[in-house]
Amino acid sequence: MHALDAFLTSHSALFNEIGINALLALSVWVTLACGQLSLGNMGFMAIAAYSSVLLVTRGHWPFPAAVLAGSLLAAIAGLLLGWPVLRLRGVFLAIAPIGFGEIVRVFAVNLTITGGAEGIASIPPLASTPLIYASLALVTFLLWRLMRSRAGRAFTAIAQDEIAAQGIGIDPSAYKLLAFAIGAFIAGYAGALAAFSSFYISPSDYGFGRAVDVLAYAVVGGMGSVGGPILGAALLTVLPEALRFLHDYRDAVNGLILLFVIIFLPQGLWSIFRWRSGR
Repeated sequence: MHALDAFLTSHSALFNEIGINALLALSVWVTLACGQLSLGNMGFMAIAAYSSVLLVTRGHWPFPAAVLAGSLLAAIAGLLLGWPVLRLRGVFLAIAPIGFGEIVRVFAVNLTITGGAEGIASIPPLASTPLIYASLALVTFLLWRLMRSRAGRAFTAIAQDEIAAQGIGIDPSAYKLLAFAIGAFIAGYAGALAAFSSFYISPSDYGFGRAVDVLAYAVVGGMGSVGGPILGAALLTVLPEALRFLHDYRDAVNGLILLFVIIFLPQGLWSIFRWRSGR
């Protein structure tokens, strides 16, 4: 028991990162489930992280209220961004949220209240590991229920054929906007938890590279089930740590593993479980 406690204590930061990355992967998954690619979730993450931290440290708000307010602010930003952006199609729909994320990051670099490029330090450690995983379990359950509801069936229909879905009375714009707002809220919530578990945030935490990593979590894990992004986030978060002994070759091996999964498991790692259950 003491050995288990020592292991959990020494790897608590890694466990927290896995849970937060899983939440971020789910924030991308819910928009992809509706047939739209959004790489602007880092912007929503930054909005909630900075606003919740400032509300706690300067406004003296209670931690739960600050996190909820930051997440709702991210969702509102998602609605305001989604309304004009979702009129775009193809590559333009993917590029516009990227621009939004970069705008938020640049503002964070230049504003005094956010600490500029140096960020904000000495953030109180209020997001514990049990809280992070309880949040992950709740979000997973709610998304699982969502995809089995009328809205979830509409998401699937839009992702498969938007024109056909519109022909049977589904409003693609409304459901896409809903998915966009849900994804923004989850990304913002993950950003707030990350801020209160890492003690320090800076604009570099919300760059484009992080957005690509989060997309990889969802794609590698698999889009067929809500469990796929969680599996992908866990694997791709632990993998760099597990390959640490390879030193300079760690990134190359990591890339080869990702390439193997994409080529031989195009439906993601979660398809292995579906195949076994089918057998």
